[in-house]
Amino acid sequence: MRAPRRPTLVRVGAAAASGALCALSRPPFDVGPLACLALVPLFFVWRDRGARASAGYAFVAGVVYYAILCSWIWYFGTIAIVPFVAICAGYWAGAGAVIGWLRSRGITNPFLTAAMWVVADACVSRFPFGGFSWSELGYAFHDIAPARAVAGVGGLTLITFLAVALNALIADLLGAGRSARRYAKAYVGLALVATAVVASTVTRAQPRVDSFLRVALIQGNDKNRELTDAELDERYLPKSHFDLATRVTDPVDLIVFPESSMDRDPRTDPFVHDNLVRIAREHHAWVLANATVDADPEGRRAENLDVLFGPDGEIVGTYSKHHLVPFGEYVPFRGELEGWIPALQHVPRDFVRGRTTGLFEVAGTRVATVICFESAFGPEVRSRVRDGAAVIVVSTNNRSYRRSANSAQHLAFGQIRAAETGRPVIQAAISGITAVIDADGAVHDETQLFDRTVVQRTVGATTGETMYVRYGEWALEASIAAVVLGCLAAVARRRRPSVESQRDGVVPIASRIEGYGDGVPAPREHV
Repeated sequence: MRAPRRPTLVRVGAAAASGALCALSRPPFDVGPLACLALVPLFFVWRDRGARASAGYAFVAGVVYYAILCSWIWYFGTIAIVPFVAICAGYWAGAGAVIGWLRSRGITNPFLTAAMWVVADACVSRFPFGGFSWSELGYAFHDIAPARAVAGVGGLTLITFLAVALNALIADLLGAGRSARRYAKAYVGLALVATAVVASTVTRAQPRVDSFLRVALIQGNDKNRELTDAELDERYLPKSHFDLATRVTDPVDLIVFPESSMDRDPRTDPFVHDNLVRIAREHHAWVLANATVDADPEGRRAENLDVLFGPDGEIVGTYSKHHLVPFGEYVPFRGELEGWIPALQHVPRDFVRGRTTGLFEVAGTRVATVICFESAFGPEVRSRVRDGAAVIVVSTNNRSYRRSANSAQHLAFGQIRAAETGRPVIQAAISGITAVIDADGAVHDETQLFDRTVVQRTVGATTGETMYVRYGEWALEASIAAVVLGCLAAVARRRRPSVESQRDGVVPIASRIEGYGDGVPAPREHV
């Protein structure tokens, strides 16, 4: 007999609900605990489906999730958000296809589902064009201390793995029916997830504060719009920030002017250079400033450049951003695309990738700088900590996204990076959100969007290694290994019946039950 099926529309609605719940767990709604249940509807409705159906339901969930989570991409038009959402949701569909295929071969396990999910996330954050590390479910737990403790053990990947496994285990409980064995297995799995979180919290390595750094962060753009030609001519941005610097009254070691706060090259433009030198000397402080500068004499290419001035006003170092934003700071396949995508005219020239590490000595403390998009990538920050950074400075400009959730989502990345590395993160944003994040991932002195203000705080510079800093992406590597082993087992299991059937003339009964579960072998109770 054929197993009963729910109407397709109900299943599609449940998949869409999963995508919406995942989005609600992230800013601006930021109901983090929802991520413990968000994927349950999707996992529940695909549990008796094969690769094609599972991929379809996962794609629906992914479209809803990315359309809500990254709704701020609408500022760049339909031509930007539609392909973006479709491509990102395609990774969810890929995960669903593999999970459904494994299930059709009789291989199913909540932890294997979680492993496949984080492998798909890893692909999103790396391919194509350097990836888009923005969507991992683990970010939903940025304000939950035990989850941040997990980050110190296995990074964002381990948080996502445990969250997805929890969802899959709950779905198994709901679908267990009267099977005592299934209930027992689900409860054992839940106990393992809880044990991992408790163990991470109890054994968390506490970073050691070796020195203190007094910082001032300047947030100087209060215009929730594009600047007018008159404002550009009057050099509103650098003047606004220089004016705010007069509010810095306490002794400070480092003054940070955020990304794009300088409208011309701080090394060569007399107005910008002389004011930065004056501020450094007046406060006897290091001054970090950022600008988009020409990367060649003809100005055909650009650099996103941090420039550090010493207390004597001399330039002591620079850092050029090397993890660039595709279609924001460079256009892949520009020659082929420009003719039929007019919006690409807003990116008139490509940026070049920097090669330096972004490590500076500031008042006896090793400080690492990352620029905007780079803070979304755990390995970017980890590499700097491995090189000796005791404090991380994130210089960013999210003004283009106005009052959307983009800035709050970006701040959450800083919390996870702090928790992963055991290092304080100083996030200086030109129009907000500016904040200081301690080494445990807790946020202090958070500013409002488009508020001209100065944040002054003493930060504890830390040393020591978390497990994540020492061993890196071990949770991802373990997940890849689990998926590969699962796939090999599935291939072997598929071949074995055909060999036996050729020898004995026997066809497994499950394969003779027409239409069951979209190609999924019938479980024993249906046979």
